[in-house]
Amino acid sequence: MTKYDIQFEEADTNGRAFLKLDGETKAEMTFSKAGDSIIIIDHTEVSDDLRGQGVGRQLLDKLVAVVREQGKSVIPLCPYAKSVFDKDESIRDVLRG
Repeated sequence: MTKYDIQFEEADTNGRAFLKLDGETKAEMTFSKAGDSIIIIDHTEVSDDLRGQGVGRQLLDKLVAVVREQGKSVIPLCPYAKSVFDKDESIRDVLRG
């Protein structure tokens, strides 16, 4: 599996983890903020040419790392993100309880 340089950006009310290749956004996981301590993952999209290469998981891993760093918690409304949280106990520490 290729390890990509996943970037992260956030604004006042939302943000994203994303992958840019050759100046084009090829994958992103978006979220909105619910107050100061909760983010809601609402969408994941990976370009067809990168599907099946673990890019979605790399996006989620980046988001989880930032959330841990900031001491926030996550509500995964996006079906992809929810399915990964359901399968992987190691990242559930950031789930809103």
